[in-house]
Amino acid sequence: MTSKPTITITYCPKCGWLLRSAYMAQELLTTFTDELKSVALCPSEVGGVFIIKLNDEVIFDRKEMERFPEIKELKKIVRDVISPDKSLGHTDR
Repeated sequence: MTSKPTITITYCPKCGWLLRSAYMAQELLTTFTDELKSVALCPSEVGGVFIIKLNDEVIFDRKEMERFPEIKELKKIVRDVISPDKSLGHTDR
């Protein structure tokens, strides 16, 4: 059995992005209860950072994408990597 993946959300506390990070963590933990080991929230020492990693792979970078991820989009990205056969219900439509 392979170990369950960890998601790390690195955010800029000076930008006030803790609540956004916590919301995304909550949504991911609720959707992927059985598939994830944890979701870690890590305050960045560099301003403007909002990066989401699955294990050590960046799956979303706010600066690169020039926006924040939509929660539906983030769930699909995570699902496609960790559990491709999992239905996301209305999010898939």
